[in-house]
Amino acid sequence: MATSAVVPVAAGLFGTTLSGSASAAESDALPEFAPVPAASAGPALNADGYYVGRIEGNLHWVTDSFYQAMFLTTSEGVVLVDAPPTIGHNLLRAIDDVTKANGMPNKVTHLIYSHSHADHIGAAAILGSDVVRIGHTETRRLLRADADPNRPAPTETFDDSYVLKVGGERLELTYHGPNHSPDNIFIHAPAHRTLMVVDVIFPGWVPFKSLAVSQDIPAWVKAHDIALEYPWQTLVGGHLGRLGTRADGYLQKQYLADLDAAVRDASASVDPTPYFQKYGPSGNAWAIFKTYLDAVSRQAAEPVIAKYTGTLAAADVFTLDNAFTLLESHRIDSDLLGPFGVHP
Repeated sequence: MATSAVVPVAAGLFGTTLSGSASAAESDALPEFAPVPAASAGPALNADGYYVGRIEGNLHWVTDSFYQAMFLTTSEGVVLVDAPPTIGHNLLRAIDDVTKANGMPNKVTHLIYSHSHADHIGAAAILGSDVVRIGHTETRRLLRADADPNRPAPTETFDDSYVLKVGGERLELTYHGPNHSPDNIFIHAPAHRTLMVVDVIFPGWVPFKSLAVSQDIPAWVKAHDIALEYPWQTLVGGHLGRLGTRADGYLQKQYLADLDAAVRDASASVDPTPYFQKYGPSGNAWAIFKTYLDAVSRQAAEPVIAKYTGTLAAADVFTLDNAFTLLESHRIDSDLLGPFGVHP
């Protein structure tokens, strides 16, 4: 993320000028991380803190360098996919920018929810009550349970697939099972060679903390292959400042493969004896688990951080957390139990 893009939106989000002696002193105590590679940065934001651009034809995207949404302008109105709260009313400003230029109506008639999480659809309520809201059946169940007025439940749902046709445009929505969340869907715009799938592939960056805090790690890993089976050229990943390419998808798959190999190697090579000897006599089982699992995670993360620093942004920020999450998934989902397996 280019500094010019980050500072204005950060000031807008946190209501500060990001200056002053107190904040400067606090900043001096914060850790240093590797620079963001130039190839990972997105376009510069405008004075209002957003960037809007054409993907292809009438398909556009908007970002604030933290989150992304996608929208189609049609002769019958706008189809918006997701409503991230950090972008908020800038979604409507971005749509106005585009429709003023192309002469299409600016009213949002349809809103598609990629999934139920508030960080991606928490501004849904700003569109009013007369919009058709489309989401997976599980999205409706989750949102009804949450009862969040900022995230009205979908008015139209589907179980497996849904084709939306509006004003000569077409979006294909497909559910491939749980991954990041129980309800996360794939949104394909075949005429525009674009796929939107959120919180799976992070173009130019390592995945967010703990493998995107995904609820089903094996299925989340598999979702990479599912995404790459689609014939897209452009990916809208839902996060950060730029769009994705197929090369980004394959690069993240390689990062995960390297992390997986490193976790397996570390699990086989880290000796658990010192942790049992230190904390076993006191009966502190959690201390044994913590120190041993942390040691395996650190050993696994080190070569992956070294390999991807300078290639994927934030390799040194989240790889340790990602290693721990993958290790835990292997223990729980794959029976890689290490010293906590069946006793001889």
